[in-house]
Amino acid sequence: MNALYDAKQVRRAFSRAASGYDAAARLQHGVEARLLEMLDYRDDPALKREPPRVVVDLGCGPGRAAAAMQKRWPKANVLALDLALPMLRETRAASKRGINPFARRPQPVCADARALPLAENSVDVLFSNLCLQWVEDLDAVFAGFRRVLKPQGLLLLSTFGPDTLWELREAFARADEAPHVSPFADIAGVGDALVRAGFQQPVLEREVETTAYPDLAALMRELRAIGATNALAARRHTLTGRARFAAAERAYEPLRGSDGKLPATWETITAMAWAPEAGAPIREGGFDVARFPANAIPVRRR
Repeated sequence: MNALYDAKQVRRAFSRAASGYDAAARLQHGVEARLLEMLDYRDDPALKREPPRVVVDLGCGPGRAAAAMQKRWPKANVLALDLALPMLRETRAASKRGINPFARRPQPVCADARALPLAENSVDVLFSNLCLQWVEDLDAVFAGFRRVLKPQGLLLLSTFGPDTLWELREAFARADEAPHVSPFADIAGVGDALVRAGFQQPVLEREVETTAYPDLAALMRELRAIGATNALAARRHTLTGRARFAAAERAYEPLRGSDGKLPATWETITAMAWAPEAGAPIREGGFDVARFPANAIPVRRR
């Protein structure tokens, strides 16, 4: 089975964008802020939970959320994971600015969401903001999340939905047979994948926002600045020619609004769910499969 995304291209795009990402990622920062607010559910005094010991910011980018969670839980071991090493350099540099040199800082780790280098049942909070849209197999990724989370560990994530950049997708579809915009999972697909992985009490929300640009070139510049370039394996591996770009501009033009600008739609999906207790079944191949640690199996001696 051929891969939908080119992981090397994803890494290259975000590596190139690392130095300017933070300044360009306006929408990403807004989604991140909403996701961070949801941490209040875990810290509800009525739940009487101990502060987390291990927290993971997956797809951390320049590390804003990791820094916020380190400030929230000063004694926690916060791991800032990203596929792009230059992003982790930005994370390390940011963690040194204006922070007590003796305070604990997020630890950068270069890792892939599809193969987390973390021990089983080791993570209390797994946070991922706008990273999973680059992953095609949600079932496999969520199974990995469940593996590393402790029982009743918290999963918080956001990703883009299928209405994201529909204007750009349609404009380029009229100009070029090669795909230019990724096909994202919808809210039902994300929720179903969480349930199949065994996560409990999933709560999902969907929001649609619109940003505006003077022309198509300005939108494309912003997408490059945040690393959101075409990473489809089936993409055209040459530069978009002037004729195709001009055709896409013409197709986009009828959407220009009363403010004189071109709209771009962003559909974001946020989800909160809890890891199940040890031994809770997980759906695999149409069957419920339960796993138990060997030392938890009682042995009756005669």
